[in-house]
Amino acid sequence: MQPNPDILVQLVRMKMPFGKYKDRLLCDLPVSYLEWFKREGFPQNKLGQLLETMYEIRLNGLEDLLTPLKKAYPKN
Repeated sequence: MQPNPDILVQLVRMKMPFGKYKDRLLCDLPVSYLEWFKREGFPQNKLGQLLETMYEIRLNGLEDLLTPLKKAYPKN
């Protein structure tokens, strides 16, 4: 199964809207923060879906999927 490219693009473009890591790109969130959400529960919305996807990417060592997208969509 291929990852949804739209979701991957959102991971490199969308910033965390709240909390300790507010304004940090989702793809740049520390793994400890993603693990905290895994323990406490991901939000039940689009952000939660993206955070959970980023957690799974990190868990499975698939960060290289995002490398070409980071180059295509540089930080603002």
